Order: sequence, then C-alpha cells, then structure tokens
Amino acid sequence: SLTSQVARQVVRVAGQRQAALTAVRRRGNVSVRSIQIRITRLLYSIGTKREVERHLRIFSSSSHPSQPAKFAVIKVGGAVLDQIDELALSLSFLYRVGLYPVVLHGAGPQLNGIIESEGVIPDYIDGIRVTDAKTLQIARRVFLEQNLKLVGALEKLGTRARPITSGYKLVGNITRVDKRPIEASIRAGALPILTSLAETPDGQILNVNADIAAGELAKELEPMKIVFLNEKGGMFHGITGEKLDVINLDEEYEQLMKEPWVKYGTKLKLREFKELLDHLPRSSSVAVISADNLQRELFTDSGAGTLIRRGYRLFKHNSIESVGADRFRQVIHDRDPEVQSGVSSVTSVLSDLQKTPYTIYGDEPLDAVAIVTRPDGEVPIMTKLLASRSGVLNNVVDNVFNAIRKDHRKLFWTAKVDDDNRSWHFERADGSFTRAGKSLFWYGVQDVAEVQKIVKDFEAKGRLERAYLPVGPSAPPHRAFPGATRSYSTLARRQVPSGSRGYATAVTSQPTSTEPKRLALIGARGYTGQALTTLLSGHPYIDLTHVSSRQLAGYPLQGYTKSAVTHTNLSVEDVERMEKDGEVDAWVMALPNGVCKPFVDAIDRGAKERSSGESSVIVDLSADYRFESGWKYGLPELYGRDGIRKSKRISNPGCYATSTQLLIAPLLKYVRHACGPTVFGISGYSGAGTVAGTSDADGKPTTVPKVTPESLAGAGRHLSSLLADPTNPMKVAFIPSVAPWFSGIISTLVTARDVKALYEEMYGEEKLIHVKAGVPGLSDIENKHGWTVGGFQVHSEGDRAVIVGGLDNLLKGAATQCMQNLNLALGYDEHAGVPIN
Repeated sequence: SLTSQVARQVVRVAGQRQAALTAVRRRGNVSVRSIQIRITRLLYSIGTKREVERHLRIFSSSSHPSQPAKFAVIKVGGAVLDQIDELALSLSFLYRVGLYPVVLHGAGPQLNGIIESEGVIPDYIDGIRVTDAKTLQIARRVFLEQNLKLVGALEKLGTRARPITSGYKLVGNITRVDKRPIEASIRAGALPILTSLAETPDGQILNVNADIAAGELAKELEPMKIVFLNEKGGMFHGITGEKLDVINLDEEYEQLMKEPWVKYGTKLKLREFKELLDHLPRSSSVAVISADNLQRELFTDSGAGTLIRRGYRLFKHNSIESVGADRFRQVIHDRDPEVQSGVSSVTSVLSDLQKTPYTIYGDEPLDAVAIVTRPDGEVPIMTKLLASRSGVLNNVVDNVFNAIRKDHRKLFWTAKVDDDNRSWHFERADGSFTRAGKSLFWYGVQDVAEVQKIVKDFEAKGRLERAYLPVGPSAPPHRAFPGATRSYSTLARRQVPSGSRGYATAVTSQPTSTEPKRLALIGARGYTGQALTTLLSGHPYIDLTHVSSRQLAGYPLQGYTKSAVTHTNLSVEDVERMEKDGEVDAWVMALPNGVCKPFVDAIDRGAKERSSGESSVIVDLSADYRFESGWKYGLPELYGRDGIRKSKRISNPGCYATSTQLLIAPLLKYVRHACGPTVFGISGYSGAGTVAGTSDADGKPTTVPKVTPESLAGAGRHLSSLLADPTNPMKVAFIPSVAPWFSGIISTLVTARDVKALYEEMYGEEKLIHVKAGVPGLSDIENKHGWTVGGFQVHSEGDRAVIVGGLDNLLKGAATQCMQNLNLALGYDEHAGVPIN
C-alpha cells in the first residue's frame, strides 16, 4: 500500500531508467492492484506480453504460505550497495508486483576500505578473506550498517523490509540455515534482507563469504530463481574482456579452471556455482547480472548477464523403442494438443510415424521431445515439439531445437496461433505466414518461390495439410530484441547459439511432473469435499474442473479461487462419457460408503473405449475398495510411495485407521499378538459425516453434521482397516467416541514397551508427521495437515506403554491424504499443494 501522499516509484527497466509511476499523489486509497497493473504494463517494454505474463504467473504461483520463500534468492555484491538507489528501486519493483525475493548482501569493498584505513592488511586464501578478531569486529559493524542502509532505502520507497543479521549455524563451514525468520518476514509482508554473518552453536559471530552463504541459502530454500548481482553485469573473459554469455559447466568447467585468468574471486565463484548446481537438478541455473538488468533477467526468456548451468544430456533416436515405447506414448498422450482436443489419437500419431523415416530428439527426462520426419532427398518437417512446463522454462526446448538445427540446414514446422509460446517460434524462424488458425514456420530458405515449391511438394505427398498455398510474402526473421540468443563462453564455441533463457527449478527427491491436470470431484457437499476443495485451490498444477452434488447442482462452488466452477449433478452416463472423451485426468469419490461403485464401473467402461487405452486415476475416500484386488491402499508413510505412483485405483484410508496404524507401526515387532493393543479414539463431531439440512434464506441447501458415537464408530469397518497389511494380522480393540469439537481425532495406544526413539527413527524424514514429547492436544491437530504423536509413558515393569497420536480427520484423515495420493499417482511431488505446517 502507499503510505505517503506522494509515492516515488521509479524503476530501471532493460538498462534504461523510466518513470513507472512518477509523483503519484494519493487520492483516497490507491489500490495495490492498480499499481501492479501499471508496473506490469511497463514490463512489456522489455519483452513480449506473453513472456512477461507467463513469468509473472509462474513466479506468483511459486510460493505458498507454508513455503513463502520459493520465488528467488538474490545475492547482492558489496560493490552493488554503492548503487543503493538503483538496487532499492529494482527490489521495490518486485515488491510492487507481489513478489518477495530473499536478498542476501555482502560488504567486501566497504569492509576493505575501513580495515585498510585502520591499518589492518587483509589476507586471502583461495579468494576467501581470513578474518581475525579485529577484522571480525569491524566486519560486524560494517555489515549491520550496510544492511540497515538497504532496509532504509527500501522503506523510503514504501517497500516493507526486515533486517535479518544472522541465519546460519556453522562449525568451520555452514551446517544449517535457519529459514524461520526469513519465512516469517515474508508472511508479514516484508522483504527479508540478510547479511552474510553466521554464528557457531556457542553464539560466536563469524564472517562468511557471501557467495558461499547465498549458495547454502539456495540449497535450503530451493527457489525458482538464483541471481547474483554485481556491478559489472556478468562474468567476463580475463584476456579478451568479452562478457561470457553462457557457461556450461559439464563441458567447460575443467578447462576454465585451468585458464590463467581464472583466479581468486572468479575461481571461487565458479567452484561455488558448480557445487551449488551439482546439488540441484540439472535444469537449475545461476544468473550473474547487474541490478539495473534484474527485470530483464526475471521477466524475459533471453535474460541478462551470464548464465551458468550444468547443461543437458540430449539424445536422438530413429525408433520409438530406443526412447521407450511406454514413455513415448505417455508424452504424446499428456502433451500433444491434437490428442488432447480429440482431433487425433495416440494410436494414429504412432501409425503416421511409421510411414516415413524419422528422428526423435529429446532430453533424458523427456522434458522436451521433438519428432522430425526426413524422407530421403526431401526437406525435413518437425511434426511434433512437445515440452513440459519445466522443459519450456528451463531452456530444454532450445537445446533440443539447436540439436535439430545442427543436423538440418532447412526445416519447416507449424504452430497454432493461440500457442502460449508463439513468440518462441517467431524468434527462431527465417519466415512464416498464417492460414486457418495455424502458422507455418521455416528456416534455411530465403526465396519465396522456393518456399512455395517445397510446401506444394509437402501437400502433394500428404506431409502437410492443404492449407498453406498460395504462400504469402516471406517474412523477415522475427526477433523480440537483440541478444535473444546466447553464445558459449569459450572462443572455440562462440558461434554455437544457445537460444533463449530459462530459470532454476526447485530440488525434488525424484523426477516429478509439472504438467497441468484436470480433476473431477464427486460428492462435494460433505466436510471432506469442502476441505479438499480448499486444498485444490492452492495446488500449482491440478485444476478442479467438475464438482458433482445432487443437492447443490446449479450453485457456484465456494472456497475455490482458481476459476469459477458450478456444481452439477453428474449421472453414471455422464461419468462414462467424460472418461471416454478424456475430459479429466483424475476422479475423487467423496461419497458415503456403498455409493460409489456405479461411478467406478462407469469409469472402467469409459476407459476401455478411450483411444489411448489409459484410464484416469481414481481416489476413493469411502471404505468400499480398501481391500479390493487392483486397488492400492493409500497410506504413503507406511506402505510405500512407488505402488501409489504406479496405481490408477487408490483407496484412501479412514481417519481412525490412519492414526491408529501410524501409532502401532513402530511397535509392531515388540507387541505380543496374543494381547494386542487397545485403541481409544476420540473424534470431533465432523467425523460422523453430514446430512442435508434445511435450505438457507436464499433457498440453497445446507449441510449439517450427524453427531452420534454409533455413526462414528462403524466398528467392524474401522477394525478391518486398522492394519492394511494382511500378512501381519493383529487383533486390535478399538473404542471410538465423539467429543464436542468440530474436527480432530486423538487415539491413545496402550500396549507393549515404549521407546520414543522408535517413532523418531521411523518417521524422522516424514514431512507430515511430528513427534513431540508432550501429549498432543487439540491445538496440535485441528486444521493441521499432518499427524502428531507424543505423550510417551511406560509402565514401571516395562511391559505396557501409553502413546497418544492425533490428526485432523478432515485433513490428514481424508483430504490431505487424498491430495498426497493424487500427487503421487499423477506424477507430482507428493506434497504439492499441501501446506507443510
């Protein structure tokens, strides 16, 4: 918000200062949204509208309240602090569009000036300053002064900022990053401004090299962007003085480190960049730029300064089998727009491919796949260019296209006019024209007559649809701006183009998808359906496209903010048709027990008629399929993730069953089966489910709880699902009860011997499980997405223990666990869209 009568908002865009909102006098309340719109329009001067909007959309969705520091880590060199106004304007710009980078600064030049004036001669080892006691005292003062100076400059522009002067624990090297104050700052609406000071476990303040600190920070936060700001605007060749556009570490690192001009700080930076990128996915990268080029780096494909990356391992194969038939079919099914729209099918695509010689180009994880048909003696056509979001944003598409360009002096390809990346095609073509909603692109041909001859030959042989003749006037190469391609850093490779730029991605333990998927929810009226709707509203990739409720049909869906969705009343026939047509990628059944079988059968029938032969994923929240053959019991923390990833039919465990199994599992080997455990369960009244209530004042049906221990218990069904491993049966005495709160289940286990370490060992790496010393209370579980265990007590004779575990029955007991199972089955990170609290 604007806190003064006059808001100075001057930004530097693409290296030239422009007035974004000069001397805007406050008239009433100037909305933040109006400011963001005007700033966004200003961004269009540095790149295409599609580029800017795409990057803004992705950056805006990168963070979640549970992980708010996912946008960017920006390391500010000490020399850049001498341009404090420029720096503050660039950072304030991001703040105005709702982005919160984590900013870490050094203060090397300022520190050098002071210690030299005080007669202290600095000493360096491998580019790292040796800090004695006197230097440390000066360093602490200088860092705090520079930190407050930057915070003050930001506050002066109306940008909230918070100084964070120590966030690292170390013994010799940094061993831990404390991200809590960083995330707290962002949640409070303030940019976190960090120094590179650290402390030992004993509280001793130490000076840390800012590049090293930024690298460790990036490893911990796993941001989308990693940016190093320096006053030069990049890294430069020590002999020729030329800026290094791109450094591909896999190819160039060893040679660069041997170069005589690579020494001191440059050698240290390269070493740290390599160590950082070795820790991150191959698609990650680091940008070294100047403060006045920050917007161009963040919001355009070409970027600015020097890009450092590991590079990509590409392949080219002349057969589908060499790529992997199943993987290739899945790429066609998930990404081909003609297949998704129903114009074509996976089978027809593969059949057409066998009619002519072809080459498949791609990278190892198939983030970008291209098919080039190449009959002998004819001009090749790129018939498919299919990329995941990661492939587009991380420059994999450019690497694949460059490999094609290296093999073929001429190439033709098409793209729809509404393609989100249409500017990409224009920038790489020597000419193009549009007919009937499609554009034809080519490179390597300059004469219009030759283009017409080639296209006529394509049409005659059926290689191209009859839509492009006569050929219109040849268009010149379409470039968004100079420098849209980069060259390699070493002179031997200066002529090899590398295309436009991408940005770093988050670290994931396994390859995960970022492909958008569509979900249908059947049974949206109940408490679980409502909780799941709220979770889906924050999911980065899953779009809720259909919600079915007999009572609420025709009413708008509440609590979902991605798009406007209206309740429908889907029949079994509707569901079968939708599955046949591939309208959704996954179904969630949030229906009462014994109700969902007709819908599941309809999906099975529809799947058999799909051209791809692939069925959508089903997650059933009822008890109907928990122990049915062909269904996977979806409790990831106990029964493994791989089975869920491979499954299309997943049964969500019940709330009591989830908590009780998590309670018993660490003690299984210690429990005497002859006298199994006794579980006393207490649930909030939402656990009993809902019934339709009277209509509200507007005539809309309402939902009310049914609150009885009998409806909660379902004793036989709960008991049968307490332990999902049929090879290790155990008799469990289970006593459910209802308590006067809305949601939350507390289970007490009374059996065997207690070893708290067993729980910590078994669940220590689980993000949604918390082991505590005290007894979990309602505040530990209500509205929380995980399971909490604690209150460990052991009988004096050591043969009996009391352990208490709890979860929110609507979240980890239902909706959150459903989201975990959906994520795994659809190829996403298990916790995507789940606030980790």
